[in-house]
Amino acid sequence: MTRRDFLAAATFLKALPGYKYEFPRDHFSHPDFQTEWWYYTGNLRSDKGRPFGYELTFFRAALQPMVEAKSIWTTRDAYMAHLALTDIEGKQFFHAERLNRPGPGIAGVDAKAERIWNGNWECRLTQSTHYLTAIDNQFQINLTLSPSKAHVIHGQNGVSQKGPQAGQASHYISFPRLATKGQITLNGTVHQVTGNTWMDHEYFSSELDPNLAGWDWFSIQLENNTELMLYRLRQKDGKASLHSAGTYIDAQGHSTHLTANDMQLTPGRQWKFYPIEWQLKVPKLNLDLKATPRLDNQELTSKSRLTPNYWEGAMQFAGSHAGTGYLEMTGYDNKVQFTRREAVRK
Repeated sequence: MTRRDFLAAATFLKALPGYKYEFPRDHFSHPDFQTEWWYYTGNLRSDKGRPFGYELTFFRAALQPMVEAKSIWTTRDAYMAHLALTDIEGKQFFHAERLNRPGPGIAGVDAKAERIWNGNWECRLTQSTHYLTAIDNQFQINLTLSPSKAHVIHGQNGVSQKGPQAGQASHYISFPRLATKGQITLNGTVHQVTGNTWMDHEYFSSELDPNLAGWDWFSIQLENNTELMLYRLRQKDGKASLHSAGTYIDAQGHSTHLTANDMQLTPGRQWKFYPIEWQLKVPKLNLDLKATPRLDNQELTSKSRLTPNYWEGAMQFAGSHAGTGYLEMTGYDNKVQFTRREAVRK
C-alpha cells in the first residue's frame, strides 16, 4: 500500500460503548475523532447588579482522517470559534465568529500547555481553574472559572447515544457548575462580574440519524445546587426522537441518566420561528419548570454559508424550582445535516 493509499483508507474513530475516560487527557483534543467542541455558557451579574449572559465556544473539525504535512499551512483540521454576549438590561445581543486553519500557531489545542485557542480567544484549562479570554470590537471577556462540582459524563456506558445505529453518539463531558468571576468590557465600560458557567466538551465522528431535523438543548443550574441537562432531538415529522435524553446532577454531584420517557419538553411562545418559552417536566424528580428567555433576540446570525443561523441564549427558570441556564435551538431555519453545534453543519 502506498502512502497515498494509506491516507485514503484511513478512517475516524466512532464513539462506541465501553470507552474508558482518562483525565486530564480527555479534557483536550482527540484527533482520531472527526468533530470536537469546548462550550462555555454562563449567567453573570455585575457588582452593580447588571445581568449578562455569555457564550464562548471552540470547535475542531477534521477535514480528513490523515493529511501529509508539507508545510505549516497544511490543513488537517479547521478551527471555528463563537463568542456572544447578552446585555439583558440594555436589551442588546452581540456575537462574533471566526474560522482559522492552525497554521503557525493561529489556532489549536495543546494539552501540554493546557491551552485551547483561536487567535486572541483562549481557554487555559488547568486541573483547578479555567481561564477565558476573548476580545471583539464592541466587547470582551476575561473570566476565571473554578469547578464547584467535579465534571460529569453523560449517557450510559461511556457514550451519549443520539441515534439507533452504533456510532451515532458522542463522548460527552460537562462541568455543570463553574463559579465565575472577572470582567466584561462593553463599549469601553468595564463591569466586574460573578456568577455561574456551564461547560460542555463533546467529541465524535458519525452523522446523526438522517430522520432528524434539529434539536433543543437546555443546561440548567437551579438555586438548590442541583443541575439539569436535557436535549430534545426533533424528527422531521415534528416528534421527539426516542434518543432524546438528559442528566440530573444532585447537590452532592452524583449524576442520573434520563431517557426520553423521563421528560416532557413542551414548546410555547415563539420569537420569529423559534419557541423561546418552554414547559419542562421530569415527573420522577418532581421537576416542573417554566423556561423563559432573558432576552428574546439571542439569535446568532452567521456571515458564512457554512454555519446557518441558530438561537442560543440566557434563560431563567421558575415553577417547582428556580434557576438560570442556557437554551440552544437548531434546525428551525435550515435542517441540520449532521449533529449538535454549528461546526459540522451544511
